[in-house]
Amino acid sequence: MPHKRKTSSPYKLLLHLTVILWGIEILNLLLDHQLCRYGIFPRTSQGLIGIPVSPFLHGSVAHLLLNTGPLIVLGGLILVNGRTPFIRSTVFIVLVGGMGLWLIGRPAYHVGASALIFGYFGYLLARGILDRRLKSFFLALVAVALYGGLFWGMLPTVSYVSWEGHLCGFVAGIRAAWVEKRKRS
Repeated sequence: MPHKRKTSSPYKLLLHLTVILWGIEILNLLLDHQLCRYGIFPRTSQGLIGIPVSPFLHGSVAHLLLNTGPLIVLGGLILVNGRTPFIRSTVFIVLVGGMGLWLIGRPAYHVGASALIFGYFGYLLARGILDRRLKSFFLALVAVALYGGLFWGMLPTVSYVSWEGHLCGFVAGIRAAWVEKRKRS
């Protein structure tokens, strides 16, 4: 009798990502948040290291706490379509959004998963428009209903918030959905 392979839930990816984020935050806390110097510092060679690293670093426990919920919810909405779109969009948003932030950001260390969160939001909205499928449109509506206020986070309203990271993440998310749509066409 053939052995049936048990498939794991795609949501375990999100659980693992969340555990990694909190593990790094605990280490960063023990190091008095010295790891934040590995965030994105725009237009410097050292700041390039922050492009793939900055989403995993946070300025405080409160910072990560504020990012955890939206990351799980919006990431979970993307996972409705499977692991591949989640992984591809996450990598694309982190790299392209991070590069955009490195190019246009203020001269300061930019850390946190919020650019990724804004990227997920942009991805879901763009996919809802580009796919022309009821499921994608519904997921976009849920994202807007829950997190429509994110649009305000892309404006320079508070000096200690990286609105540039939010904007670059959002644009990268839209671009990720567009690239995915072109590959499927």
